[in-house]
Amino acid sequence: MELTIALSIGVLFGSGIWLILRPRSFQVITGLLLLSYAVNLFIFITGRLSVNKPPLIVQGELIDPSLYADPLPQALVLTAIVIGFATTALYLVVLLGSRGLTGTDHVDGKERDSAE
Repeated sequence: MELTIALSIGVLFGSGIWLILRPRSFQVITGLLLLSYAVNLFIFITGRLSVNKPPLIVQGELIDPSLYADPLPQALVLTAIVIGFATTALYLVVLLGSRGLTGTDHVDGKERDSAE
């Protein structure tokens, strides 16, 4: 399971970096999304991969940390998802405004000639 998650994080990071280096604004936004998904997945697995373990500790019992999941990465990822959704909406508004003003979605505002 750890190898599968590590490979998926690597693929998401690699795809995100490749898309960020592309010349179109929509591809850059998609790359940023993939990078944020990779970071969220990485933060989430720092709390250990555990199944059917509660994230909260019952008051008054002897505490064995191996019986519980770490709630901090779950809270961080939930917060990052909400913030990522808001910034993606902002990116799309800026993309549409830029496309409306320049007539292209190229990152520097002008199309390259095919001879270059």
